[in-house]
Amino acid sequence: MLLATLAHVSREVATTSARSRKISLLADLFRAAGPDDVPVVIPWLAGRLPQGRIGVGRQILKDPVAPAATATLTVRAADGAVTALAGVSGPGSVAERRRLVEALLGAATGEEQRFLIALLSGEVRQGALDAVAVEALARATGAPPAAVRRAVMLAGSLQRVAERLLAEGPGALAGFRLTVGRPVLPMLAGSAGSVAEAVERLGPCAVEEKLDGIRVQVHREGDSVRVHTRTLDDITDRLPELTRAALALDGDRFILDGEVVALGGDGRPRPFQEVAGRVGSRTDVTTAAVALPLSPVFFDVLAADGEDLLDLPYAGRRSVLDRLVPAPMRVRRVVVAPREGAEAAALAEAEEFARATLDRGHEGVVVKALGTPYSAGRRGAGWVKVKPVHTLDLVVLAAEWGHGRRTGRLSNLHLGARGPDGSFVMLGKTFKGLTDAMLEWQTARLRELAVSDDGFTVRVRPELVVEIAYDGLQRSSRYPAGVTPRFARVLRHREDKPASEADTLEAVLATPGAPGVV
Repeated sequence: MLLATLAHVSREVATTSARSRKISLLADLFRAAGPDDVPVVIPWLAGRLPQGRIGVGRQILKDPVAPAATATLTVRAADGAVTALAGVSGPGSVAERRRLVEALLGAATGEEQRFLIALLSGEVRQGALDAVAVEALARATGAPPAAVRRAVMLAGSLQRVAERLLAEGPGALAGFRLTVGRPVLPMLAGSAGSVAEAVERLGPCAVEEKLDGIRVQVHREGDSVRVHTRTLDDITDRLPELTRAALALDGDRFILDGEVVALGGDGRPRPFQEVAGRVGSRTDVTTAAVALPLSPVFFDVLAADGEDLLDLPYAGRRSVLDRLVPAPMRVRRVVVAPREGAEAAALAEAEEFARATLDRGHEGVVVKALGTPYSAGRRGAGWVKVKPVHTLDLVVLAAEWGHGRRTGRLSNLHLGARGPDGSFVMLGKTFKGLTDAMLEWQTARLRELAVSDDGFTVRVRPELVVEIAYDGLQRSSRYPAGVTPRFARVLRHREDKPASEADTLEAVLATPGAPGVV
């Protein structure tokens, strides 16, 4: 497949808001693609590089390269060039990466160049493309959409399912089954503004602690244990305590879903970034485990005794979990089943549990309908998270030109808090939460405040204040403040507030979401 085809479809998908049109475009693309193209086409459409980080920054991409007059570059050839970039290291690596980038861009047409630059700089944003791609794949192959979704869930990979479907047809879907030892994408939760809203939405339910740890899926078959993250990375060797915990259980063929957390001497959870640092460490695991031991907390079971439990209602799966896992390793919860005339008392019990959970240092609760099956890989309607929302008023220091639907508009905002000397200290970036109307307004306003524009980033006078919501703070060496908001999203532009009234760095570090602050 020519890269020009992929670049054109990517642009069309990004510029249309109609789901049906997106599905149609992707279905046509999949029909044109071969099984060998799919491992590249699907992640590239979603803005992901299969090679991971390749060491190409904006400095390398900023110099224009004359485009090719005609489209001859294939998807596989372009992927090979990216693989070569990923393999560059050592002395002279910057110059070599620049040479390879120039060669790649020189073989690309103008539209292909725009796509490649956006891809390499992490600016391809297509929204929830994987869900749309599943529908498109079903249309392209004549397979039932529900069957494709389940196969993706069980395979843990849209790409793997697409390769088999395009090569073998709908009959290939029968080969995807829940298998102990092969991870599946985890079920995710939606959101609600309050416990009352969640309980009203779900009816009979359980309210569980929402732990601020690392999601893990633990597979045991006999004496073999494997531990995977929510992105299906194998981290077994980094968490020996989870292997020991799994081997101590009575069952010998199961799949458990949960989180690992670190607890202080007072029983309260340690900051998320400490857990993330421990899980991410690959060296001297024994010493790391002594310095920061992790505790597994399980809240679901996908298989037990080799039996697939995905379609079993949550209440039934929890009964299996209770038999398999001892109480200290199970998440705390309270069951809420309002009886007629006792709804207020049931809600009060749920809200009191949520308050107690926050008092114990956890980040909120997850409310789960008792009758819901396990919808692996999806944000199921039967799970709803409720947690306090932190907000900050920060100042825009710069903004990056967008791509795709945001081409021609300033999108990714660089945000700062007021420092002790009156300057502004950068905390991080976000492009989330911005509507089309907000993008139009902020582009016009920031161009008025611009002091420089290198074609990628517009630096501005620090005058515009935005209110962001975030889930907490974590340590970060990337920013001068040493911390950055987690999952920051813009709520509104604060035209009513001067920069002199934005939040100070001191106030940010004093918030309950700051690292090391209880």
